[in-house]
Amino acid sequence: MTGGRWTLRGPGLLELIPDTPAATSCAGVLSVGIHGNETAPIELMGDLLARLEAGHLRLGAPLLVILGNPAAICAGTRFVSTNLNRLFRRDLAESGDEPDRARALMATVDAFYARHPDRARLHYDLHTAIRDSRYPRFVVEPFTQTPTSPTQWAWLAGAGIQAVLHQHRHSWTFSHYSRHYHGAQAFTLELGRARPFGENDLAPLAPLGALLAALLEGREPASADPATMAFFRVKHELMRRSEAFRLCFPDNTPNFTEFAPGTRLTRDAVGGDFIVGDIPLRVVFPNADVELGARAALLVVPTPTPRAPPG
Repeated sequence: MTGGRWTLRGPGLLELIPDTPAATSCAGVLSVGIHGNETAPIELMGDLLARLEAGHLRLGAPLLVILGNPAAICAGTRFVSTNLNRLFRRDLAESGDEPDRARALMATVDAFYARHPDRARLHYDLHTAIRDSRYPRFVVEPFTQTPTSPTQWAWLAGAGIQAVLHQHRHSWTFSHYSRHYHGAQAFTLELGRARPFGENDLAPLAPLGALLAALLEGREPASADPATMAFFRVKHELMRRSEAFRLCFPDNTPNFTEFAPGTRLTRDAVGGDFIVGDIPLRVVFPNADVELGARAALLVVPTPTPRAPPG
């Protein structure tokens, strides 16, 4: 490896340690495979590491590369027993494969950031979505007290991200963990639709690959005007309250599809029907097959592009 060395911190936990980190480089966490059937980010990360190992990239920043759920990846399933990406909280009391993995990942992130107390903290958690999307490449900004730097919006726009969804409450995802507990600039990146290994078209992800390569080398990534991205905020959550729950639109409805006022979106024997009110709503992450009490969809509305403060 040119410019540094690597060390394993546990199964699927690779730390890259530069000989001479760039002065402005971040302490970055790059995670893939939190859901085992989301393969494009794994292939993208594999390509990045192969270029580093071959000497085509020079390590200039401390990075923690995480393969999130190896058991689910081997099985080709979203998870083994429960959704790992809802378990990243320090008071987690559940037991099982995914809760144990969540605790291991949280401890590894804690230790990594502790080894780099004076560096800016960053975490990109790379995913693909269950379904198609009106915006195939979008990011979810976790809800915390840590504001997003204008630089991040410019980097993400430069990496080909098409839309941003501002979360409205704590959601206990992996990116939320790093932002909530460590004040990191952290995002969940949705990079197209989940497909089996070997069936991914990585060409649309080339700008994001360039961003990751720049971070690895400690360089300034390419930037673009954040106004090229569409911004949304959550207006409602649809929750599954009973076994007799269904979504009133086709299973193949793309993310960010808009529904007009008066449209019935759910039927639920306990929660009742949800009907769109006075303003149109767009649906994101619809999934009727979630566990009881879990979120079955987000309903979102457009919001203005964030602007950098004067000066």
